Amino acid sequence: TIEKYTHKIAKELKVVGLINIQYAICDDKVYILEANPRASRTVPLVSKVTGIPIARIATYLMLGRNLKDFPELRKYKFPYVGVKEAVFPFNMFPGVDPLLGPEMKATGEVMGIADTFGLSFYKAQEAAGLKLPVEGNTLLTVADKDKSDLLPIVFKCSSFMVLGGITQAESPE
Repeated sequence: TIEKYTHKIAKELKVVGLINIQYAICDDKVYILEANPRASRTVPLVSKVTGIPIARIATYLMLGRNLKDFPELRKYKFPYVGVKEAVFPFNMFPGVDPLLGPEMKATGEVMGIADTFGLSFYKAQEAAGLKLPVEGNTLLTVADKDKSDLLPIVFKCSSFMVLGGITQAESPE
């Protein structure tokens, strides 16, 4: 699991305190994008969601305390979900294509917290100044391996009008 990988990496790197590891998962294979023995901008957000003072505990660890001294770090199932969203300055650049390239940098981050992922996502989008439409069209693209699971759900949704079925886009070449 990701948790086990994180423990192994932190031990091997002899990290005392915080470590920021970014993972990617493709075809059930886990890849490490980067591992940094430092805090990231996400630490305050995780502390807010969990109620655990992560930076303070990491500081105590670096000063010689032991993880066993912090019972609040034991596994706990949280009754809510937190969603982090980047804030981009699209309103500062009228007429600029909002498709993000590697040069586009976020100017901040916001968070939505709620009982469900959907509501947390909505709150994060709203906080970032992105209004989700309540009507209009939706393009739903699904990997071939997931279509058999998802399509029955889509067909059951009365608010969806399916314009295409199981099709595959082809290059116009």
